[in-house]
Amino acid sequence: MSPAAQPDRTLAWALAGIALVTLYRLALLPFNAADLFTDDAQYWLWGQELAWGYYSKPPLIGWILRLSTAIGGDGMTAIRAPLPLIHAATALVVLAAGRAIFGPRAGAIAGLAYVTAPAVAVASLLVSTDTPMLFCFALALLSHWKLTRAPSVGWAAMMGFAIGLGTLAKYAMLYFVLSALLAALLSRRARISARDVGVALAVGFALVAPNLWWNYSNSFSAVTHVVEHNAGLENAARYDFGRVLEMLAAQFAVSGPVIFGAYLAGLALIRRDFRVGYLAIFSLPVLAVVLVVALRSEANANWAAAAHVAAFLVAGFVLRARPRWTAAGLGINLALTLALPVATVFATSLRIGDDLLLKRYVGRAEVSRHIAEVARTEGLDTIVSGDRSTLADAFYTLRDSGLAIYAEPVEGFPPHHYAQRHPLPPGPGEVLFVTTSATGPDCREEGARAVEAARWRARGYSTRELFAWRVPRSCFFPAE
Repeated sequence: MSPAAQPDRTLAWALAGIALVTLYRLALLPFNAADLFTDDAQYWLWGQELAWGYYSKPPLIGWILRLSTAIGGDGMTAIRAPLPLIHAATALVVLAAGRAIFGPRAGAIAGLAYVTAPAVAVASLLVSTDTPMLFCFALALLSHWKLTRAPSVGWAAMMGFAIGLGTLAKYAMLYFVLSALLAALLSRRARISARDVGVALAVGFALVAPNLWWNYSNSFSAVTHVVEHNAGLENAARYDFGRVLEMLAAQFAVSGPVIFGAYLAGLALIRRDFRVGYLAIFSLPVLAVVLVVALRSEANANWAAAAHVAAFLVAGFVLRARPRWTAAGLGINLALTLALPVATVFATSLRIGDDLLLKRYVGRAEVSRHIAEVARTEGLDTIVSGDRSTLADAFYTLRDSGLAIYAEPVEGFPPHHYAQRHPLPPGPGEVLFVTTSATGPDCREEGARAVEAARWRARGYSTRELFAWRVPRSCFFPAE
């Protein structure tokens, strides 16, 4: 084969790999036996209540699920179907960025590494705001690289579109803006023209402006949620370097051990290769922020997801001349990619010892159906709970039951979306209150009494005993 034909062959193999992995994921979705996870069910509900923002996140994931369920119905397959498709699109953008920055072989490895990454394998089964954000981050990075090579109104508009849409997916997209500013400060070769900056800012702001207004109109609930529930820095008592090491180790599980190891090895080339230094600016600041958070409080591995777009590109560059390490890295990732969808097919029976392997993802719908049975037996048509997980599945599983579902009303800042948007209104009569408390609700009205209606242990996700109480609605409201 002539040298000129080699790049096309590399591209063909990469495209075929991305397509086959995606088709495999889609083919097994209808057989997935796992229930919707708490976040999945919550994002589905957001899609039923279209808005420019929600309690803790921007709106794009809700919009995506609204579109997918409008096409395919409210079944779990339709809810999950957009996930592998979006990841396939992201892999294509990563492939294109790798080809533009490092050449055909590096781009092919980067695209295949992305689509088979362990975190992507998981996120192709669970709804996550990271999924659309990563697509936008990759598109913005490709656009920015093109603009550093030559001015272009088209690429500037594309970058602004990616930044704006990515911010509507997850506010972590703003890491890209920070990195682009750092790149401009640190290297003349990483700067783009003032005109292109203006075009990108105009397009991006036009997309984000409605969400900013929504946040203003809703007391910046998303910001308050992040400060009070995610960062936790103000409540941290001490530094914990063990958490930092755990967070760093978790990044190997996000993109794959060989792939992330190749990225770290590639960082040694920062001074010698401008391209590696450029990509480091779009990854290291994200990692640094998340590691600092981990030093002071609990942090999730996916909080550093934005850093991995550039990491895949650097890994592709490092591995391009190392076929054995490439085969090992992609092979490890592919093994997990193939195994996870199969595991979900047997979610209700696959065990390790006495425990279900995927116990966190089964039993939720069963609990909701049992709650509905108890309510009907008691002659009640209203279900109330203060537990976000219980409410999330009840809203989804019991959507056609005719039962009214509400969150326990609270004073002060609401602890979750349901308390913010679906609190129990005052009124007459009784409700069925579901909780893990053996003593029932703490009634605010003197004289209101709760009567236990049922107690049971859930299968799978919950190890605690659940209680259903027959409670006067006035229990939740202080007497005037």
